[in-house]
Amino acid sequence: MLGTSQMLMTRANERKEIDTEDPLSDPLNLSNHFCEEFLKDMENLQCLLPTHQPRVSDHMDQIRDMISKIIEKGYAYPLDGDVYFAADKFPKYGQLSRRKLEDNRAGERVAVDSRKRHPADFALWKAAKPGEPSWDSPWGPGRPGWHIECSAMSAHYLTSSFDIHGGGMDLIFPHHENELAQSCAACEETRIGYWLHNGFVTINEEKMSKSTGNFFTIREVTKQYHPLALRYFLLSMNYNSPVNYSLSQIDLASEALFRIYQTLQDCRDALLSFDVGNANEKVKPNSKQPSKPSEAENLKKDFECKMSDDLHTSEILKGSLQDALKFINNELNGLKKKQKQQKLLAVRSLIELEEAIRKVLDVLGLLSAEPYSEVLLKLKEKALIRAEMDEDEVSRRIEERTVARKNKDFAKSDQVRSELTAKGISLMDLPTGTTWRPCVPEEKPQIPTTE
Repeated sequence: MLGTSQMLMTRANERKEIDTEDPLSDPLNLSNHFCEEFLKDMENLQCLLPTHQPRVSDHMDQIRDMISKIIEKGYAYPLDGDVYFAADKFPKYGQLSRRKLEDNRAGERVAVDSRKRHPADFALWKAAKPGEPSWDSPWGPGRPGWHIECSAMSAHYLTSSFDIHGGGMDLIFPHHENELAQSCAACEETRIGYWLHNGFVTINEEKMSKSTGNFFTIREVTKQYHPLALRYFLLSMNYNSPVNYSLSQIDLASEALFRIYQTLQDCRDALLSFDVGNANEKVKPNSKQPSKPSEAENLKKDFECKMSDDLHTSEILKGSLQDALKFINNELNGLKKKQKQQKLLAVRSLIELEEAIRKVLDVLGLLSAEPYSEVLLKLKEKALIRAEMDEDEVSRRIEERTVARKNKDFAKSDQVRSELTAKGISLMDLPTGTTWRPCVPEEKPQIPTTE
């Protein structure tokens, strides 16, 4: 896109001023570098690689061909080495954003170009400028406009009709509006099934802005939080809702992720103590009672329903998935008290439900390839980083509390627990001793000061 291209050229020129031999002083090399770094971040967040990863510089033939078709059909005109789309010649212009052509004010988003036939006309091809990459074309050397590469590459890999087109809400106009117009102008059969636009990201209710320093990178977040916690946070709201990033929100996401994996680990540990290999064969059918959907079937049904309804991942994470985890914990708590037949039924139900949860997590990209125990360990390691503590220090505080309890110094015991909880370390007293798990740090009440 135009803004990204300008940023790349500016940064490449800055590097060139420092070191003329720097390979990243070439805009294309710098672009490839950022693409590689982006893919590393996506892999860290367990995002699947796209089937194709086209680069604009590799598709100049397709871009030039599409521009030529649009000109031939009367929807664009060359002008002094540039090529502009004639918005007033395309009757459906504005169909996506529902804006009227006369509402477009010159200079609102880009500098006014008095040569254009209509203020809404936009560039398909820009004439070469000093210091910018350029390619040959029938209209002279230059580079593609902001929108055309998306249309050309989409048509090349997906044909003129495909199901889903996504992007940020700020791209509805002018980018996606112009993209749709030029695609339809080049090919009348162009059809996009669904346009999905995601909400803006804010930080503590303020818009992200690099110029004001109000922004963060994925790597900055994952230094202190497990990558899956960030993914859970993003999935915990609908894709088209605003995303308000705050430490309290990602703390909640991290805690929720820990709870999921701890429940699955507890379930796996409990099942290891039973002969689950042939649980299905040992269960005697009960013909007197009508069968009802199992918890696994309920989870699967709700998952498919919510995902089919505009990808409501938030409702899954906060609803049926939590119900499934609660069911597992309740069954585990009462498993030893059950009679043999009831116990076998419970074991079979737990096996089915664990597998159903794994399938849900897998589709959502929240299922790690690592064992549950390894994920839990890494979540605890991140919690220690946030608390600015290490395992030995936590152990010393736990021992300090244990001694205080033996001496009936409950004020000291409560103080240790409170101090650790404030750092995101929650203590759990078990028959085998005291252990800890990550939690949402408790904010200390602000004490008003007087002058």
